[in-house]
Amino acid sequence: MKEYWGSLASILGVLAFCQSLLHVLFPPELRFATLKLFNRVFNMFTSYCYFDITEIDGVNTNELYNAVQLYLSSCVTISGSRLSLTRALNSSAITFGLTNNDTIFDTFNGVTVLWEHIVTQRQAQTFSWRPLPDEKRGFTLRIKKKDKSLILDSYLDYIMEKANDMRRKNEDRLLYTNSRGGSLDSRGHPWESVPFKHPSTFETLAMDPVKKAEIIEDLKDFANGQSFYQKTGRAWKRGYLLYGPPGTGKSSMIAAMANYLGYDIYDLELTEVHHNSELRKLLMKTSSKSIIVIEDIDCSIDLSNRKKGSPNNSSSIGSSYCDPEMRSGPGLSTGDEGGNSITLSGLLNFTDGLWSCCGSERIFVFTTNHIDKLDPALLRSGRMDMHVFMSYCSFPALRILLKNYLGNAESDLDEGVLKELEEVIDKAEMTPADISELLIKNRRNKDRAVIELLEALKNKAEMKLKSGECGREKNLNDVGEEEEEEEQEKRALESPKEGCDYEDSIKKEEEDEEKKIK
Repeated sequence: MKEYWGSLASILGVLAFCQSLLHVLFPPELRFATLKLFNRVFNMFTSYCYFDITEIDGVNTNELYNAVQLYLSSCVTISGSRLSLTRALNSSAITFGLTNNDTIFDTFNGVTVLWEHIVTQRQAQTFSWRPLPDEKRGFTLRIKKKDKSLILDSYLDYIMEKANDMRRKNEDRLLYTNSRGGSLDSRGHPWESVPFKHPSTFETLAMDPVKKAEIIEDLKDFANGQSFYQKTGRAWKRGYLLYGPPGTGKSSMIAAMANYLGYDIYDLELTEVHHNSELRKLLMKTSSKSIIVIEDIDCSIDLSNRKKGSPNNSSSIGSSYCDPEMRSGPGLSTGDEGGNSITLSGLLNFTDGLWSCCGSERIFVFTTNHIDKLDPALLRSGRMDMHVFMSYCSFPALRILLKNYLGNAESDLDEGVLKELEEVIDKAEMTPADISELLIKNRRNKDRAVIELLEALKNKAEMKLKSGECGREKNLNDVGEEEEEEEQEKRALESPKEGCDYEDSIKKEEEDEEKKIK
């Protein structure tokens, strides 16, 4: 046994001597050249090529590494057997990932590639202002040489787009509002945000299904229309004007649009914006894939129809456009005292000018209860591309509300009740908000809810009918009074002539009497 250990020690000593001798005879440069030559020879006979994607590129984070990690998380959930779980900040979803030194296959356009997640310990690092992680992470992509051009041209771009879509879907959507008085937050941003948790969707939105499908198709074409907008030379943006009586679901429509597209919402309060330059800065600080909302725009600042105020001539129209009262918000000064001095021109440039192109894939939504109060320049195509009238509750919208609040399908309700509802709903002119309140109050008793709803609709229809008759009588009385006034005016105009004829006849009689006396 001692002889065995002695011979082993001798062999190790010889190997150590040979290693030291090789280091002396073959310097590091020669060894590196020999290894490089060996790799070239090996690559000549292999059909694969390899690409390394490290987590940190120098001192900066490699965005491609994060994109690959997020993209592969959708693949390993199906085929992986040992996974790592992560949850990013401001994210509502759990992400799956490859464990250390694990591999996975992926297919793109019929080409199979191999991904390997390599994790090694980093060597002891010297002093640095930005310490690096203890572990060195990276992905190695193995592909066939014949597929190299396809992978580099299309596959990596596809990974980046897919990862961006997944990141946007996983992240919580945010609702922004501009800071009071244009102040900045701790990060120097003029917007303050809170998580957007509104549950409204197009499935729960009470409106005509045909109109709803039209809006969905328009949103889908917009979200997938990057190449179209680039080809036509248009800015990648879209404008929607939602108008109608209060309580018809304009805010719910905006929430449904945001949930459908996965966009953030920027709720712009114009009364807190003092100048056009401040409005442009707010626009520059908005992100792509967002919806910029101005609710009740007719109440925020004065954007009245210029043609109504000056029907006489075109010069008065131009003067009203430059009038400070027309430009400024109601009740706010236009001087140097910090009042609101947003002009109609500034708002038009905000929606359709050069500054509106500083971002991409953005939607502008304006809401108003009185569309006739808005200036036509704000309503034309290119600014408000689609006008959506949010009407009173119709019968198709009522069926959606009954399903949402009571869980009733059409088969659950009596045909006679449905027919009565269909006959009276258009005459009643009730908003979806009013009907929803009635259904919420009696949601535990479905039959009672339907009965009270039918009674409320009938009462409202009768009131509308009576008010309509009173209105017609009033109009007839007004017409009669107008006719009487017109007759009186005619009599007043004819009375001087009649007085003159009477005086002439009296004079003739006096002359005749004088002649008889003579």
